Amino acid sequence: MWASRARGALRHTQVFRLGIYRLGVVVLFGLWLVSLAANGSRDDRQLTSEPLDISLPSLISQDASPPIWTGSTESESEPDALPTPLAASEPTELIEPPPRQFSATFTGDMLLHTRVNKLAKQFGASGQWQRNIPVEITGDVDADGIGLSPSSGYGPLEYDYRPMLAPIQPWIEAADWAVCHMEVPLSADNTRLESYPTFRSPGDIADSARDVGYDSCTTASNHTLDQGAKGAVETLDVLERAGLHFSGSARNPQEKLDQIWLDLGGIRVAHLSYTYGFNGFRLPSDSPWMSNLIDADRIVADAGAARQGGAEYVIVSLHWGNEYIHAPSSYQTSIGSKVLASPEVDLIIGHHAHVVQPIATEGDEWLVYGLGNLLSNMSQLPRRDELLVTVTVTETADGSFKTDLEVLPVFLDAATMVVFPSDPELRPSDINPGLSDELDRSWQRVNDVLKTGSGWDQFSFAGPLGDE
Repeated sequence: MWASRARGALRHTQVFRLGIYRLGVVVLFGLWLVSLAANGSRDDRQLTSEPLDISLPSLISQDASPPIWTGSTESESEPDALPTPLAASEPTELIEPPPRQFSATFTGDMLLHTRVNKLAKQFGASGQWQRNIPVEITGDVDADGIGLSPSSGYGPLEYDYRPMLAPIQPWIEAADWAVCHMEVPLSADNTRLESYPTFRSPGDIADSARDVGYDSCTTASNHTLDQGAKGAVETLDVLERAGLHFSGSARNPQEKLDQIWLDLGGIRVAHLSYTYGFNGFRLPSDSPWMSNLIDADRIVADAGAARQGGAEYVIVSLHWGNEYIHAPSSYQTSIGSKVLASPEVDLIIGHHAHVVQPIATEGDEWLVYGLGNLLSNMSQLPRRDELLVTVTVTETADGSFKTDLEVLPVFLDAATMVVFPSDPELRPSDINPGLSDELDRSWQRVNDVLKTGSGWDQFSFAGPLGDE
């Protein structure tokens, strides 16, 4: 009966009149409707979180062939879980690290005559300087890896040279590495003092120097051996006790080999120091390493050894020239040109002439012939004109180093032994008119000397330091 009714319905719809092809279309259409109904049921279950009672292995035959890629990358149905997209972010800007750089400041001769020491003792007795600053060594330790052991701090000194240097202290402190030239032997207990021609000066000068910002002193000079080998050793003991590095003399052969190695701004620096002679004294036959004599070939060889040891920048200090003569001698120009022409040496700083000498350039390197004095009792006016020089060394893109140089002309007041900047814009505003006139004349004299050097139009003059 059911079959009879079905046949009647088909006749009524005239399906069989459609032919085989059309009949197939109708059948496929019906199957499509059934498929839609099945998918709708599955979607309902997913939306209501009803678990499907189907396991993945039951749907795939172990013998089934892997699916074949048809070129379409789109899935026919939504996956059960989609990966969370990464949050959008701004592109990261690559910041170039700053170039490695350091600054170093150099001043003239510490030549402590009797009158300088007497005024220092008066300053000490007055208690004018009562700062108590803990010592903190900047830079690296010596090459042998042994650090210095300075005292814990400074208070009153018997011989107080700090007030003499106070007006230029800001420029000394501003440098990464500040170097004095200690021309004379020192006494560990401020006794047995002597002046010209064979010096022994109060050891308190070392504490004073460290307190105003010096980090190191060069010690190779014509007075290094004034008090013999014992005096040279005592001088280095005093400097070390005060927390100062040194270069130019040594207490033993190993110390001679271990030149000062500094890590300044990440740059490995070596500083070598030499003198033309010792005023007729000779190095002890059993201690030829005690100090350094100038010899161009030797200096270049020492600088080369420093390079091989890792130095990236080499400074050479030379105690040389004709006293009281502004123009460099032929000896200075010959030695200086030969040493600086070597790729092993980057900078030469000169001492000893007791007057300011010109600043020259050899290629892109500096040759400072003479800084003059710093503290002395030389009353003649040209001998009280002085220089403070600061170099700023910066690494360039190709790994070499560029050296910029600036000068601060200074003047020693004979009445007080106080050192003042002579630049009209940098000197203290409360000085008396007579001293101001002296500073003006000193400023002009120094400029006249500097104009004779080949580096005149390439260096700059120091400016104010503000509150740094």
